[in-house]
Amino acid sequence: MKALMKTTRSARPADVEKKWHLIDADGLVVGRVATIIANLLRGKHKPIFTPHVDCGDHVVVINADKVRFTGRKLDQKVYYKHTGFAGGIKGVTAGKVLDGRFPERVLEKAVERMIPRGPLGRQQMRNLHLYNGTEHPHGGQDPQVLDVAAMNRKNKVGA
Repeated sequence: MKALMKTTRSARPADVEKKWHLIDADGLVVGRVATIIANLLRGKHKPIFTPHVDCGDHVVVINADKVRFTGRKLDQKVYYKHTGFAGGIKGVTAGKVLDGRFPERVLEKAVERMIPRGPLGRQQMRNLHLYNGTEHPHGGQDPQVLDVAAMNRKNKVGA
């Protein structure tokens, strides 16, 4: 009798079925919603997850400008960037970014820093669609609504 072999099958890009998810970020904490979005983008919620293949789904986030921070992070958290010139480090607080021209970048950067760097990570980040209001142009894809607030409550009770 031939011995049973335990093998792990790697997913191929042709095997992956991409779904669309809709998240309303109104009043949600930035880090908590960012981890959920990052896991959906990478595909870690699927049983066929393969680290070197884009197994993730598309994520549409509405009300991205209404996320919140806990504690005093709104005043104390600083996002740094460098201009490329000597002594050219610049910093801006999270509160100023949320009040500025592109407030969705707070959530975008939080998710981007949870995704691996490289070509695969950039491909997965293209599946993230952030919008400040409640309107989005992806109604034709029929995104499945996720109740992230209920997911967070469920995880807090079990802790």
